[in-house]
Amino acid sequence: MSASSPRTDRKPWTLPLFPLRTVLFPGGLLPLKIFEQRYIEMTKACMRDALPFGVCMITQGDEVAQPGGAPLEFANVGTLARITNFDMPQLGILHVQTEGLTRFEVRGHSVDASGLVIGEVMTIADEPRHPLPEACAPLARMLQVIAAKLGADNFPAASDYGDASWVGYRLAELLPLPLSIKQRMLEVNDANVRLTALHQFLERQGLV
Repeated sequence: MSASSPRTDRKPWTLPLFPLRTVLFPGGLLPLKIFEQRYIEMTKACMRDALPFGVCMITQGDEVAQPGGAPLEFANVGTLARITNFDMPQLGILHVQTEGLTRFEVRGHSVDASGLVIGEVMTIADEPRHPLPEACAPLARMLQVIAAKLGADNFPAASDYGDASWVGYRLAELLPLPLSIKQRMLEVNDANVRLTALHQFLERQGLV
């Protein structure tokens, strides 16, 4: 298995996990500043073997290990992250660019000697491509405006404004939603349900 063609069957497999206070969506971009040794070693191994790691939203605890801190807990649905670029501007600090691939479900996990979380995961099948409903055309137009403001370096190069899943994922990651709502949008398995929820949110804000 490689980062460009992650495992797609429903058999459990092991994956290093990077719990973060963010939600990564399929097709999304996530820059990371890595300085903890456990994650530097994880990143090196992923780059060496062309493998992804998993990003899960933290529900309790801290991104950086704290002595005596609360036990780390995280959502059981996350997204595979493929490393697309990296830089080491100073010794001991990695700047990494990643891209979201497919979603996965954590069925169990352990912690190795370095403190790295190793998950037993099952890949969630990609949503089938569905045309964007006509009623959601304003959402696609709003997304195009956001993309123009962000600039090419901060928005996925491959765009598909006619695909319901792609538009929903991009809006869910970019709108100022609570992380718990973003996580719910990640876990939804129906693109039209996700779009309906996002449309309702924007209507309440008077934005569409």
